[in-house]
Amino acid sequence: MLHLSTIDLKRQKVNILFIPVCEDRSIHSDAVLAALVKRALALEEFKGKKDQEVILYQPPECAAARVVFKGVGKAETLNAETLRQMAGRSVKRAIQMGMTRLWLAAPDPAACGIEAAEGLKAMMEGSFLSNHLFDRYKERQEKKPLGRIDVLVPAKPAGHVRRLPAEVETVCGATVLAREWVNLPSNEKPPEALAQIIAVEARAHGLAVEVFAEKQLQQKKMGALLAVGAGSAHRPAMVVLRHTGGDRRPPVVLVGKGVTFDSGGINLKTGDSLPDMKGDMAGAAAVAAALIAAAGLKLKRRLIGVIPLVENMVSGSSTRPGDIVRTFSGKTVEIGNTDAEGRLILIDALAYAEWRFKPEVMVDMATLTGACVVALGERFAGVFAGDERLQSDLVASGRRTHERCWPLPLPEDYKELLKSSYADINNMPSSRYGGAISAALFLSEFVGKTRWAHIDIAGPAFHKKEDAYCGPGGTGFGVRLLLDWLMNLA
Repeated sequence: MLHLSTIDLKRQKVNILFIPVCEDRSIHSDAVLAALVKRALALEEFKGKKDQEVILYQPPECAAARVVFKGVGKAETLNAETLRQMAGRSVKRAIQMGMTRLWLAAPDPAACGIEAAEGLKAMMEGSFLSNHLFDRYKERQEKKPLGRIDVLVPAKPAGHVRRLPAEVETVCGATVLAREWVNLPSNEKPPEALAQIIAVEARAHGLAVEVFAEKQLQQKKMGALLAVGAGSAHRPAMVVLRHTGGDRRPPVVLVGKGVTFDSGGINLKTGDSLPDMKGDMAGAAAVAAALIAAAGLKLKRRLIGVIPLVENMVSGSSTRPGDIVRTFSGKTVEIGNTDAEGRLILIDALAYAEWRFKPEVMVDMATLTGACVVALGERFAGVFAGDERLQSDLVASGRRTHERCWPLPLPEDYKELLKSSYADINNMPSSRYGGAISAALFLSEFVGKTRWAHIDIAGPAFHKKEDAYCGPGGTGFGVRLLLDWLMNLA
């Protein structure tokens, strides 16, 4: 679908061409593109300001039927994310116009100050991600995605740049897969069903797969995970994915929270948030999709994905506040709140992964706390790690992919908030403040001495409104972040 193309714009017939325009600097060295931009900027209604748009039909400078100019603002604010958003909006516009193919002019790297590969990658990411339409439940699919997207470059690209379209399609294809899983309604993805959906996709991409059903989880004494699923008619499961990568070093383990619907349990949720609780398995989706993409990219690292899956429902068999459960690690947990369920399924998964795989490093991803959304809003994830280098590496990957993260602390004295009079630890802190921190500290008690980071994606995993390159619903947040981190891991 994605292509890097070099054409003669004066001769090649193009149905629709999109050109990014900076308001205070020329960013195109190609003579035809520069002439087209000059013509557009001569119009009173277009000055190249961010998100401005103007269309010229059959301009004499080229053989395009229509040329759409997209403003990207001032040169000093131009970066990879600006290009990513511009490309995403261009694709949405082309879809709205009923087009089947789009041509998108890349700016000159020297003129815009963005390295060639970085800029092209960002434009292709925005294009691919924006081309995803989740409409499988609509009787009439009124919009259709583009069949082909050509990014115009001035000369035949070098080898490493030529490989970018395939890499972006693999990574962004996995991001779209995670979105699809998150957007599935909960009645179509109870734990055992989602386990099989993930297993089928993973095996198709060459991953080794194990699926543990409830009986096997009982045999493994995963008391915390089983406690969360106790109230549902749909039984819990856990998926383990493995990518060998030809590497003999200890593996990198990724753990993803998979609550296929979260009612809150006996501490019942209320209000408008309930319909969005189908997205409480976004961490599981991101981890599974990242492993699938890693296999497609043939990453030379040994990778393990551990994905606990439950439905947190209310019934006569539900776990109660005040109950005490014994976890896989042997530690006991007093259930202070049944709506603090994600941390319960994660501690059994983390402890199991640490015991079985002896990882070099372990990262979990979870829509864990509303407190993190209060602290950072809906566009940032919180990153907790005892290892400062690991934390900074994840933040750096978030900066490169624009899946932004912010480092948050793990203060030792806050562990006092998790003390229980009856068990080793309580899943609910004694203070209403610092909830994201206390949740991360709770997890930290179950990872042993392994280098570990926790990423709370409660804010950016699910959006009610569309943005430049994502529709409403699941965002696939974390897939590109994890893959960038893995590809840069020493």
